[in-house]
Amino acid sequence: MLRLGNRIRNRRESLHIQVNELASSIGVTPSLISQIERTKAYPSIITLKKIADALQTTVGSLIGENETYSSSPMVKFDEKKIVQSNDQGTTLYLLSNHDQQKLMEPYLLAFMPESTSEHLINPMPGQSFYYALSGSFKIEINSQIFHLIEGDSFYFNSGHKQTIYNIGKTEAMLIWISTNPIL
Repeated sequence: MLRLGNRIRNRRESLHIQVNELASSIGVTPSLISQIERTKAYPSIITLKKIADALQTTVGSLIGENETYSSSPMVKFDEKKIVQSNDQGTTLYLLSNHDQQKLMEPYLLAFMPESTSEHLINPMPGQSFYYALSGSFKIEINSQIFHLIEGDSFYFNSGHKQTIYNIGKTEAMLIWISTNPIL
């Protein structure tokens, strides 16, 4: 939140809008805008949305949503984020920070023994790339079957239903890179 005030002030000044003009346009006092910019007060989400609209930007831009990827491009393995898990014991992890400008999204699929990717991967326009980090897999796409073992990779158009099966008796991991982020 510390940088929120700076982003609001920078955006306001770049548009040559005075504090009292911004305050008047959104129905708050100039004192509140000044306090927000100096991080002495924090706006409600409704006020933040009004500020973003008045400054011809988005709430995401003001809170720094688009800066994560460029200012912090590295994600440590133990900092990966869980996207979701299914009831069979497969977990989908995000391997990068959020950024609306990304052209691809890297994931890690961790499969428990004999589990599948059911309910984790849906058909979507774009392309996908899989790389088997460990274990052995069966990939079913449009009734075609493909087998991957550790070190194998698989590249395809991802607009078709696909299911991945861990066909081994141990935990297995697969890297998935998609050109169409699911978040």
